[in-house]
Amino acid sequence: MTLKTRKLGSQGLQVSAIGLGCMGMSQSYGPADEAESTATLHRAIELGCTFLDTAEVYGPYTNEALLGRALKGKRDQVTIATKFGFRIENGKQFGTDSRPEHISEVVEASLGRLATDHIDLLYQHRVDPAVPMEDVAGAVGELIAQGKVRFFGLSEAGAANIRRAHAVHPVSAVQSEYSLWERNLEPEIIPLLKQLGIGLVPFSPLGRGFLTGEVKRAEDYPEGDYRRNDPRYQGENYDANVEAAAKVRDIAAAKGVKPGQIALAWLLHKGPGFGVDIVPIPGTKRISYLEENVAAVAIKLDAAEMAALDDALAPGKISGPRYTERGMAMVDR
Repeated sequence: MTLKTRKLGSQGLQVSAIGLGCMGMSQSYGPADEAESTATLHRAIELGCTFLDTAEVYGPYTNEALLGRALKGKRDQVTIATKFGFRIENGKQFGTDSRPEHISEVVEASLGRLATDHIDLLYQHRVDPAVPMEDVAGAVGELIAQGKVRFFGLSEAGAANIRRAHAVHPVSAVQSEYSLWERNLEPEIIPLLKQLGIGLVPFSPLGRGFLTGEVKRAEDYPEGDYRRNDPRYQGENYDANVEAAAKVRDIAAAKGVKPGQIALAWLLHKGPGFGVDIVPIPGTKRISYLEENVAAVAIKLDAAEMAALDDALAPGKISGPRYTERGMAMVDR
């Protein structure tokens, strides 16, 4: 199977129907293995899964550098998205920094690590309350005019800042957590994206792994694994969420597929109903999981199955916040 492409936004960006989140190749989900990650990236290209998502803060820096090495001789076969917006000192992330001069510095450094002369999609990673969004959009617009960036995106931005950015320079995509597991975009953000012609790139479309059906309690993961500190993996939250996700497992079993594939198929079916381009970017560093994710494009869900999934994991039925208190403070909503 080779993935078809989907448009993302109204400015001409075309990407594979499912992308690949690369963060876990360098951090948060166990030890890094460059050989395994490189093989997964090469297999993704073979399958047509060519929309690759990274960021300067992943590592920091090491994830972009990994892609730069792995994509040597293959750059023209992929669409690279990366992100700016954090202040990084001595290998640690300290708050936000989207000053225009900093954006320019970050892009030059990212181009070097990625071994390329342009970034296909550049996101502001988190809204910086100290820098007017108009200044951010203007700075990225200048980089687009210079040919260093092709398209502009925002990550975890709220409605007001999406409007402000789009008024200065067209926004092609908004990246945010969205899945059966996390529906916070539906009341306000998704209708706005439809109105403005902006695409949606859901990260963590598998509920940070919870919707795969292969999860453990927070304390059962090793030190350094993100899930040890995920509120939804802890205590009573974990018990409630295993129960809520049962419908995903049931529908998967009836169809003879994996629960994670059902979660991705649900997302892919949602886009046309909303009138919004939706391209999920499930993250993995293993070929077997990549192949499962890509195969989800062939799964059909009828109206009754979609409704059952909507109801089983409706807002209010998932227990616990999606981030720690510190992480939630950085979401512009």
